[in-house]
Amino acid sequence: MRVQRPQAHQPTPPFNAPAARRLRAALGMGPEHVAYGMRASYGLPYVTPDLVAAWERGITAPSGPELTALAGVLWCSPGELIGAPRTLREHRVARGLAPEDVARTVGLELLAYQRMEESDEWRGNERQSAALADVLDLSLPDFITVTGRDDKLAELLRSAMTTRWQAYVRPVVKMVPLDRHLLEDVLGEMHTHYQGQMAATLSWGGGSAAADSSESGRDFLDRIVDHFWSMVQRSTY
Repeated sequence: MRVQRPQAHQPTPPFNAPAARRLRAALGMGPEHVAYGMRASYGLPYVTPDLVAAWERGITAPSGPELTALAGVLWCSPGELIGAPRTLREHRVARGLAPEDVARTVGLELLAYQRMEESDEWRGNERQSAALADVLDLSLPDFITVTGRDDKLAELLRSAMTTRWQAYVRPVVKMVPLDRHLLEDVLGEMHTHYQGQMAATLSWGGGSAAADSSESGRDFLDRIVDHFWSMVQRSTY
């Protein structure tokens, strides 16, 4: 008889799926071994290898009790399996705040705020956005992510890498409130790095070195937002 997974009544903590997969592999265990350990040692009869695999692929996240049990089976602390908060709800939970606390602070009706959490789509005005950043203690990268601007920022940055980066200083400054000179330095350095990789691809012809350089260039564009924030942080300190 198949046991159903109980519905989580508390918000799930942000889960570091790659860390769980890496820790399992380091122990030489398969998802079936993890599932068995959670069933046998932690009284979670519904855990299957498919559920463990779904956690590792980021399809769903373990609840608080499941996370504790998973950490026990993987011989690690629960903290090693908790990822950095990315969504509006995860940031609120990480700060230990109730939905009504955030809604009241930013000046929204509770139902309206809860809808934004459920859809993961922030629709507050400028004043409410500033209050949100303050109450959740959001860094600038977190604020851009939570307010749904990551995709647009990535689009602008990719265009800046593949064409004239100077033309994208103003649009990026409009989205990301940084010093213009700092932003010019960051975009210029990123552009030089990316174009250097592409030039190496052409000069090496069709060999394995060219393929490696081309792959590196694609990876750079895929992770362009992460590279951008790393460069900003390095230039600030």
